[in-house]
Amino acid sequence: MSDMDGVLVHEGKLIPGADTFISRLRDAGTPFLVLTNNSIYTARDLRFRLRNTGIDIPVEAIWTSAMATATFLNDQRPEGTAFVIGEAGMTTALHEVGYVLTSTSPDYVVLAETRTYSFSSITTAIRLIQGGARFVATNPDPTGPSVEGDLPACGAVAAMITKATGVQPYFVGKPNPLMMRAALNKLQAHSESTVMIGDRMDTDVVAGLEAGMRTVLVLTGITHPGDIERFPYRPTRVVNSIADLLDDLPV
Repeated sequence: MSDMDGVLVHEGKLIPGADTFISRLRDAGTPFLVLTNNSIYTARDLRFRLRNTGIDIPVEAIWTSAMATATFLNDQRPEGTAFVIGEAGMTTALHEVGYVLTSTSPDYVVLAETRTYSFSSITTAIRLIQGGARFVATNPDPTGPSVEGDLPACGAVAAMITKATGVQPYFVGKPNPLMMRAALNKLQAHSESTVMIGDRMDTDVVAGLEAGMRTVLVLTGITHPGDIERFPYRPTRVVNSIADLLDDLPV
C-alpha cells in the first residue's frame, strides 16, 4: 500500500521514480492500493489527475477516505441519510452505497475535504449535530498543502464544530486502522505480507503500524528527518524517496 501525496506526487508533479515503481508492481502482478485521505476527488478523478503526471493507476487500485467513510456508514446504517460538507468524492461515494443526502433530520453529519468551506454549511452541521445527528469526518489532518502554502483541512474544521457542539467526530481515514483493514480486505491480503509506504509519521506510519504492517517512510513529503525522533514509534525503514525502493522490485 502507498500513500499518494508526498509519495507518488507532490503539488501535482511526479516524484521521480514513482512511475517506474508502479509500472514494476503492475508488470509483476503484485497487488497494491494507493491510499489517500483526500476526499475531494472520486477514484476516476484521481486516476485522470495521476495519468497527467505520468502514473497510470487503475481505478480499482485507488482507495480514498471518502470511499472508506461511505463503506463504514453503509455497514453501520445501510441506506441511511447524511448531511455532507464536501466535494464530489464524498457525495459520489455515499450515493454509490445507496445513501440519501439531506439536511432534514439526517442520520449523520459527514465532514469531508473541500477547498471552499462554507460558514453557512458549518452552521447547519452544528445545528444538526446539536439536534442529534451523529458526527463523522473523513480524516483528522489539520492542514493540507497548496502552491500558496498550508490550507485549513478537515481536522481543523472538525475542531471548530466540536468546540461549538461538544461532540467529537469519528474519523474514518488514516490513521484509523479501520481504513487500513478495509484496504487489506479489498486487496485480499494479510497484514504480515503487506507494506505501507507513506510520508507522514502521524497518519501513514502509525496507521500501518497499528494494522500490523511493516512501514516505510519517504522523505519527499511532509516529514523531515529531524521529525522522526519526536514520535514514540518508528517506521520499519526510512528512505529518501520511493525511487530508493526500486531495487526491492523485480525488473
